[in-house]
Amino acid sequence: MLLRKIFPILFFAVLPLVAVAQESERVETLKDSVAAMNDSIVAALKNRIQELELQSIVMQEELEATGKNTEIDSLQAVHRKLRIDSLRKTTIGSPLIIEGDTLLYFYARKGGMLPEARAKNAKEKIVAVGHRLTFYTDSIYLYDSDVSTDIMAGDEVLLSVTDMDALWQNTSRATLAEQYRAAIEKTVDKLHKDYGLQQKIKGLLLAILIILAQYFLIRGTNWLFRRWRFRLTRRLLKRFIPLAEKNYGLFTTRRQGIFFIAALNLVRYLFIIFQLLISVPILFSIFPETKTFTYTILGYIWNPTKNILSGVIGYLPNLFQIIVIAVCFHYLVKGIHYVSNEISAGRIRINGFYPDWAEPTYYILRVLAYSLMFVMIWPLLPSSNSEVFQGVSVFIGIIISLGSTSIIGNVIAGMVMTYMRPFHIGDYIQFGETEGEVIEKTILVTRLRTKKNNVITIPNSSLMSSQTSNFTFAAKKYGVILHTKVTIGYDVSWKQIEHLLLTAAAETEGVKKHPKPFVHITELNDFYVEYELNAYTSRPQGYAEVYSRLHQNMLDKFHRAGVEIMSPHIYARRDGIDLQIPKEDQ
Repeated sequence: MLLRKIFPILFFAVLPLVAVAQESERVETLKDSVAAMNDSIVAALKNRIQELELQSIVMQEELEATGKNTEIDSLQAVHRKLRIDSLRKTTIGSPLIIEGDTLLYFYARKGGMLPEARAKNAKEKIVAVGHRLTFYTDSIYLYDSDVSTDIMAGDEVLLSVTDMDALWQNTSRATLAEQYRAAIEKTVDKLHKDYGLQQKIKGLLLAILIILAQYFLIRGTNWLFRRWRFRLTRRLLKRFIPLAEKNYGLFTTRRQGIFFIAALNLVRYLFIIFQLLISVPILFSIFPETKTFTYTILGYIWNPTKNILSGVIGYLPNLFQIIVIAVCFHYLVKGIHYVSNEISAGRIRINGFYPDWAEPTYYILRVLAYSLMFVMIWPLLPSSNSEVFQGVSVFIGIIISLGSTSIIGNVIAGMVMTYMRPFHIGDYIQFGETEGEVIEKTILVTRLRTKKNNVITIPNSSLMSSQTSNFTFAAKKYGVILHTKVTIGYDVSWKQIEHLLLTAAAETEGVKKHPKPFVHITELNDFYVEYELNAYTSRPQGYAEVYSRLHQNMLDKFHRAGVEIMSPHIYARRDGIDLQIPKEDQ
């Protein structure tokens, strides 16, 4: 309890003593800081006094030197001016050009910087200042120093004017710097009007307006197209006349409608592209930064178009020459075709030239004529003398020559067979083991239809390299001989056998009466005699039926005469074996 009563009294008694101690310490600290400040001020003043004394010494020396060399300096200045006047006539300065305007010219160096570098550096700084969104032109001012006058924009030096620059311009440095400042201020003001924040906002609003206008134009164009395309199509289709060739609709009404709708679509797309060609350059021309894109885009479109148009106009003489050559060869081929048709129809006859040669000869002459026309036109084609054109043509020629070896062989074989005339369409021929009627003969292949109605395609080169038999040609001129063999035993007279065979041939339909059939005894074997019947026919296509009827008649004649047709497996002597003759039908 006593401690609790004494502690507040001690606390309040000691507290003033502590405060007095702290205050005295603060006073001592303040005294130390004031003393240190006084020392620094004294040191600074001493340094400044030393600098002023040094400057006074230098100025005194300069004044003494100026007083002594005044006459020399004036002579040097006159000499320098005369020299610069003479150099000004022949020296081309480095212009400072911004946005197409020439502000000034640099003639002298500044330190180690050439006039060209000074102009480039000044242009970059002035343009950078002019492109700022916010800038006040009155912040451009002059700052003089001992060696130059700087044109400042805030804290940035735009360019410096030296005494040598003033000497080149035959004026004082201050006057020249003021002229340059006024010109730069005017240029910066102009740039700021084009690139400033206000212009950016106006350009952005105008760009939005152009985009919206173009959007609604495209929407309107599509709406008009959808509204009018079917109406126009229906009206025009009523006037369209369908084009047909031999019951084949080349350009029916439906196809004309599809073509017309496609043409309208093309017109719509072209109109939209034309709108974009106008709106996009206008959009880019709003902002100065993208104005060059306008000329670039227009150049992308105009330069190819101009080149194409100039190329077409320059190519017109060659084009007319090609047209004249093509027309002349066209009528030449038509004349050859006319003569060919006349020879093929028999109205024109040439000794030793068959009518069936007319058509293939026409095709050969036509190929030769068009080849000659191509040779004459080739040098007149665009870029025909370029290495790329020649390389591509050689490459195509190599591919054709390598890939068409067999084709060329078949073509040559077809042409040779045309003039050899080994067979014609409708002839019955034999090729190897194949027999059939020629149903088609082209320049590449020949097609046969066999007696089983199989159509066989044979390359002409194979026909040229193998032997073929023309039964139709032989039948018309000589008659084709049908021959068949029978074997009869020695117990029957050969005269009887010959009579039976000739009688069977005479009664067979398709066997010619003249020349007469004849019989040959071809072999005398151990147990039988072999007879061969030969008969003429003029039906090579149906010789299988003629053979069948001839064999039927032979069997009938021999069976009725009681003559047995032998074979190598039946002997003349039998032990209880009946004769191999069928009994007569009851």
